[in-house]
Amino acid sequence: MDNFIVSARKYRPATFETVVGQQHITNTLKNAIKSNQLAQAFLFCGPRGVGKTTCARILAKTINCTNLQPNGEACSECDSCRAFQNGNSFNIHELDAASNNSVDDIRSLIEQVRIPPQGARYKVYIIDEVHMLSQAAFNAFLKTLEEPPNYAIFILATTEKHKILPTILSRCQIFDFNRIRVEDMAGHLAGIAKKENISYEADGLHIIAQKADGGLRDALSMFDQIVSFSGGNVTYRSVIDNLNILDYDYYFSLTDKLLAEDNAATLLLFDEILGKGFDGAHFISGLSEHLRNLLVGKDTATIKLLEVSETIKARYLQQSQTASTSFLLSALNIANQCDITYKQSKNQRLQVELALLKMCHLLSVFNLATSPMPQAAAVPQGELKKKPDTAVNAPEPPAAKQDEVPVLRDTPVAYTATPAQAASVQAAPIAPPAKEEPVAEKIKTAFIPNVHTSATSVKIPSLKDLGKQVEEAMAEEEDPYLKGTDKAAFTMDAFLQAWTNYGAKLKAEGKPVGLYTIFTAVTPQPKGNERFEVLLSTRVQENAFRDERPYIMNYLRTTLKNFDIEVEARVEEGSIVRKPYTSVEKFQHMAAKNPKLIDLKNKFNLDFD
Repeated sequence: MDNFIVSARKYRPATFETVVGQQHITNTLKNAIKSNQLAQAFLFCGPRGVGKTTCARILAKTINCTNLQPNGEACSECDSCRAFQNGNSFNIHELDAASNNSVDDIRSLIEQVRIPPQGARYKVYIIDEVHMLSQAAFNAFLKTLEEPPNYAIFILATTEKHKILPTILSRCQIFDFNRIRVEDMAGHLAGIAKKENISYEADGLHIIAQKADGGLRDALSMFDQIVSFSGGNVTYRSVIDNLNILDYDYYFSLTDKLLAEDNAATLLLFDEILGKGFDGAHFISGLSEHLRNLLVGKDTATIKLLEVSETIKARYLQQSQTASTSFLLSALNIANQCDITYKQSKNQRLQVELALLKMCHLLSVFNLATSPMPQAAAVPQGELKKKPDTAVNAPEPPAAKQDEVPVLRDTPVAYTATPAQAASVQAAPIAPPAKEEPVAEKIKTAFIPNVHTSATSVKIPSLKDLGKQVEEAMAEEEDPYLKGTDKAAFTMDAFLQAWTNYGAKLKAEGKPVGLYTIFTAVTPQPKGNERFEVLLSTRVQENAFRDERPYIMNYLRTTLKNFDIEVEARVEEGSIVRKPYTSVEKFQHMAAKNPKLIDLKNKFNLDFD
């Protein structure tokens, strides 16, 4: 019995042409080989299972091929190609940096680089998962990577490019591998199924490709699993059963129930989904993807964004015509909010059910919002003459000019009243309307209309007036100083008394001690009639005084009734004296005050610990 070989190894690409979904890289490498413009170091980076190591091996085989084909591919028949395919080539070395990441492993590799190739043009070193190398290993590798022998080529592969040192990146040609598209992956799986005589459904292969999330190796592993599960018949049903995927039919049926506003059927369908073992987070995530696909399918320009089979795409196009864009956007927003709050909720099922009920009533909300207001009841002309002071007979506002937009007013909506209600309204006393203030006096700040307000019912200020109002508002908010015109005379004693009183006020408020110290230890010096200067000893005190200055100025100006008072702070550099910290500095400081300490030290031959 032959040993089973998984599809990821059995159908691993052997030439550039067979690499799936990376044509931009394979074409560049083939052109470099044909024009003999190979770099000394390559860096292949990208997600897992997209062909980084495979392309590195193909490149290593091709550049040593002695019978290179006109299209830049290896012949696979020469001695070098056969040695590579058999795994006994002396000129191609692979190193797994995940398990050989020490500086000694790199030093051993550098020693091998000194040995020239045997019967080939190049000696190729493939280092996989290079981001796992230690800092010391990277540093040991730098010089060799920058100036290798002319026969040595390094190919580095990694899934985490950001972990590699910039000095390594600058020495390599960097190739970024893309995630493989669903269509390319499904086509590759179909080709393998034909070679293995496996029957398949296109929808099933598409589901495998979507589940793989851009990694072909993951797709091939799932393909082998489905083949074993289904006995060689890969169908849509066998794929969703084995991979624990919610069927498209559930989402299409659920959307129909949401559009029909059937609350009971919607909740029962969700209960059925939970009964099959699916998680609520998985369900709401799939529903968001379904609503997104419906929104994409409403425009012919975005249909290409649907990464599904042609059968499923036709169903999306059909259902997207029955759902409005407003419904899809609102439902998508509700589903997104539910997905965000699902994990933090203690009652997770209720979160999903609440979101579904909101979606069920979206159409009713839209209809209520767009329905016209009911008309006011018609009043006989005789009634208008009998009661000229009633609200019904209120004079109509003057017609707005053609270029003027009327101001939006809070006008109550009139509803049709019954005869009894109309009689009670007419019998009730009506207070005279309050005198309205001019519009210009009411609006002191810029008025920004609501986006839902009709443009014909809002008076929009001009751009010049709006900018002026915004500047005035900002100036009022940013200026912390009080305004005044008082210029009363005051004495220095009165100023110092107010200065001391403010310090006591800071202490009572529990302000920092450093700020309170300024008012107890420092006396302001006069620099003019109303100007004073405070000499501080540290920058910390200066910063504290600057933050408190607006409040100090306001207090002094209002207390002394003179708004020309100015108090500035300045750090006196000469007053900053360095305090002694070490034992020697403390002794010198004490000896400067008492020289006999030096004689005492010399007499007893003392020293410092």
